[in-house]
Amino acid sequence: QVQLVESGGGLVQAGGSLRISCAVSGRTFSNYAMAWFRQAPGKEREFVAGISRSAWNTHYADSVKGRFTISRDNAKNTVYLQMNSLKPEDTAVYYCAAPPSGAGYSADGRAYAYWGQGTQVTVSS
Repeated sequence: QVQLVESGGGLVQAGGSLRISCAVSGRTFSNYAMAWFRQAPGKEREFVAGISRSAWNTHYADSVKGRFTISRDNAKNTVYLQMNSLKPEDTAVYYCAAPPSGAGYSADGRAYAYWGQGTQVTVSS
């Protein structure tokens, strides 16, 4: 079983930055692609960013491209999401997710087998 625990969320002003983390345990972290999703109140969950097992490949939603950066440290079993130039519309609960071992990342949430509990990010205007 894979456990994912997010941290680092909080309240930030528009234009500010925040880095959230997701610590992974239970299996060999480097076997898993990783992704971040978010869900705002009253909205469907949406893909934010994905990263391959080796970190060679990344992919971003158009809404965050150029502002957010996904990265991973396989020695620390942790994936990060650096968020810059934050906007009020970035306010959401952010979730990290992992697909089954060996599978690549996907923008489709149904492809993921493991999810964290989420961390709240609130951007004030």
